[in-house]
Amino acid sequence: MVAVNLAESPLGWLARRGMLTPRQVAAGERLRGDHARAGLSARVTMRWDVAPAGGRERGGAGAQGQALGAIDAKRRFDSAMAAAGAGLSDILWRVACEGEGLAEAEKGLGWPTRAGKLVLGLALDRLVAHYENQYGIFHIDNRDAME
Repeated sequence: MVAVNLAESPLGWLARRGMLTPRQVAAGERLRGDHARAGLSARVTMRWDVAPAGGRERGGAGAQGQALGAIDAKRRFDSAMAAAGAGLSDILWRVACEGEGLAEAEKGLGWPTRAGKLVLGLALDRLVAHYENQYGIFHIDNRDAME
């Protein structure tokens, strides 16, 4: 399970200002969740969690189940980024997955000011279409259905 304060998300900030639809935000958060579950974020410290001593861990499938979940999340993430396309996946990764603000993302990509909002909207629309095609229109907000 991944805990995130959606109020601090760049997508949440844009949605509160009427710049993104709820479906765009849900699609972006679904992508961010798969990014986190797959362990694709950069680590700044060493992992100190204990390796399982053998057998099954309490309350789950252990390390093997976690590894399979990460592999499945990576597959979903790669599929979604491929559906967005090469030109649009960069802004999705920066804003939705890494939590960069639009100004930072525009600067990092070498884009003019205010271009990011339009391109992010297009990328999120492609992501919405991908998720609706994969999981159905009524399940775009149901992140647990993918597990």
